[in-house]
Amino acid sequence: MPRQKRKRFLPIFITPCCKKRNEAPEKDARRPIRSSPEEIWFVKFRVLFATLLSCSPALAEPVRVAVAANFALPAKVIAANFAQETGESAELSFGATGKLYAQIRNGAPFAVLLAADAETPAKLEQQGDAVNGSRFTYAVGRLVLWSPKPDAVDPQGEVLKKGHDTHLAIADPKLAPYGAAAVETLKALSLLPTMQPRFVQGENIAQAYQFVASGNAGLGFVALSQVMREGRIMTGSAWIVPDHFHQPIRQDAVILRKGEGSAAARAWMDYLKGDKAKRVMRSFGYGF
Repeated sequence: MPRQKRKRFLPIFITPCCKKRNEAPEKDARRPIRSSPEEIWFVKFRVLFATLLSCSPALAEPVRVAVAANFALPAKVIAANFAQETGESAELSFGATGKLYAQIRNGAPFAVLLAADAETPAKLEQQGDAVNGSRFTYAVGRLVLWSPKPDAVDPQGEVLKKGHDTHLAIADPKLAPYGAAAVETLKALSLLPTMQPRFVQGENIAQAYQFVASGNAGLGFVALSQVMREGRIMTGSAWIVPDHFHQPIRQDAVILRKGEGSAAARAWMDYLKGDKAKRVMRSFGYGF
């Protein structure tokens, strides 16, 4: 019985050309070779797969974007939307505008700069490190005096005039436009000599924010975008500094020489000008 069962199942694994062992070789050679529907489907699948592989474009390189520290949170949201809607991707690096400028001048491989001022992109353009005609103002920033404590800062900023003995965090005015705007504001209020000894200075606006948020400084001049979501201050208390106390914080974007000819860099810049990106920026307190 076991031997009979083996004979019954063997033909299933034998290919058609060997199936009939008793046929003469000459007769087999003349017989047309017919493929099964499964074999034809398999061949078609392989041809289709090979065609798709040969036609597929190489994966696009992400556009490398140097981003001013004040714009870190909106940039992350915009980059996620950009990837979802265009299929392109952006690789973000954050820092003080002055420090990003030094990196670019030393050959950092950025394709785009989103600065915290207008002067730095213009300077890069003049120096031949940026593409002429690609520069535009993507946002106008706002400065805010902020504390994580609910009642520490009044809505008019009078706390600065009351001889407050706490430390005041600001970004380095030589590297960060928000730090320069803070110094301008204190000068306008005739408070710079009083407050300067209490400065806790961060390299960029992100560090200035950390000094206040961690309690190492009782107050701090930070970017409104760091404490605002959906148009309102999320925690603590704040005084939004009126624009006339300092020069407008115009933030310009520019395509750098390493991004010249990059379709992804152009796509990023176009996306930044669009309504959806502007809605994101507005929700973080930026103007236009």
